[in-house]
Amino acid sequence: MTKIRFGVVGTNFITDWVITGAREDERFELAAVCSRTRERGEEFAAKHNIPHIFTSLEEMATSNKIDAIYIASPNYAHAEQSILCMRHGKHVLCEKPLAANAHEARQMVECSRKNGVALMEAMKSTLSPNFTAVMDNLHRIGTPRRYFASFCQYSSRYDKFKEGVVLNAFRPELANGAMMDIGVYTIYPLVVLFGKPQAINAQGILLSSGVDGQGAVNMQYEDLNATVLYSKIANSHLPAEIEGEDGNIIINRIQTPTDVRFYPRQAPASGHEKHVEGETLNQKEEHNEYYYEIKEFIDLIEQGRLESEVNSHQNSITTLEIMDEVRRQLGVHYPSDEV
Repeated sequence: MTKIRFGVVGTNFITDWVITGAREDERFELAAVCSRTRERGEEFAAKHNIPHIFTSLEEMATSNKIDAIYIASPNYAHAEQSILCMRHGKHVLCEKPLAANAHEARQMVECSRKNGVALMEAMKSTLSPNFTAVMDNLHRIGTPRRYFASFCQYSSRYDKFKEGVVLNAFRPELANGAMMDIGVYTIYPLVVLFGKPQAINAQGILLSSGVDGQGAVNMQYEDLNATVLYSKIANSHLPAEIEGEDGNIIINRIQTPTDVRFYPRQAPASGHEKHVEGETLNQKEEHNEYYYEIKEFIDLIEQGRLESEVNSHQNSITTLEIMDEVRRQLGVHYPSDEV
């Protein structure tokens, strides 16, 4: 079995989670870590039994000890770091969102194609078995008429924000905010299923640091309406729903689908209907939730493909085009928007 030797950039909890899932794929080999400080790199390497430590990304990118690089740095650095790695022939799996804006994403895609290396956004939800079940059963709802998704999660960092301490999650210079952090989970599946909308209307709440705390976005397709809600300053327990003329698909959590059900269209209510549980579409997930994105990415490398069919280059660009427009309407501006 050929091992794909990975280097990781970023030593936060997300990298911990991804490593746990990745090690369920026998083709994954964790070979290196890059950290800004040697001390932090050594600490992370000891925690995960990583043999090689770098404090320079260029040194990692030029190393013959690795084949691919997983990037989990702040959003503003995604494009620059990914392009550096790809120019040196390394395949790149980059955390969501792929870049700070669509312009940067296009540059990343161009670099991937020019250098013949795989590039994929690490959007785990759309590669999960249960989202595959959604795609496989979408035809059963007939003509789709509405998409609704909500991901609202009160951030513990918001407590610090209210105390006057602005942590990374709410700093525009890092290309952060609620849409970039969790709103993307509501937009990306929409794009995978239905592509780019014709019109976008966004409303939201801006925080004093200049980023969005929450938002609501209505999107219009030719024959479909879409609405997404997202927030880092309030919670929500609403499921996602795709409504069609012949039935509905309900997803318990758009960001981590663990319960997916199909409901066929019922006759008009008369007051005597029985409660319908819906047909479960759940697929058995035999692996950690982060395993599936690693599997998809390694498959690309082994098969010589540059992009995923689901987390495709165009889907990542389209998602960022939508997010760029939402930010424009809300008045959220990043230094990286200057081109």
